[in-house]
Amino acid sequence: MDNIINTNDRSAKITIGGKEYEMILTTKATKEIASRYGGLSNLGEKLMKSENFEMALDEVVWLITLLANQSVLVHNLQNPSKKRELLTEEAVELLTSPLDLSDYKDSIMEAMLKGTKRNVESEDEANTVGSNSKNAQVG
Repeated sequence: MDNIINTNDRSAKITIGGKEYEMILTTKATKEIASRYGGLSNLGEKLMKSENFEMALDEVVWLITLLANQSVLVHNLQNPSKKRELLTEEAVELLTSPLDLSDYKDSIMEAMLKGTKRNVESEDEANTVGSNSKNAQVG
């Protein structure tokens, strides 16, 4: 296939059960998050205000499974003869510890930030030589 999508620039990698997954915020995943939480902006609030620890774990497991499966779905779409098995919430629960889930929080945030990032391109560098760039990088 000539136009295979490269997801590396918009993904965060995690390892579950010795297998590496790319977590990607796709439009499909965004729609599922919106359906469950009412939008991306409500996601963080919902996770922080979960009534109990078990509910918070369920939400994190669901989110990891959703984001990790996006790369599997993209692969399966682009490689119909070499399909990979989707990750299940049960597999995530069995192959991780609560400490792992807490460590994956950074990867979840990275995938979501990369998925919603807007690239702002600066003006031609030749026009700004010797002057301060008005498009300074904000970190």
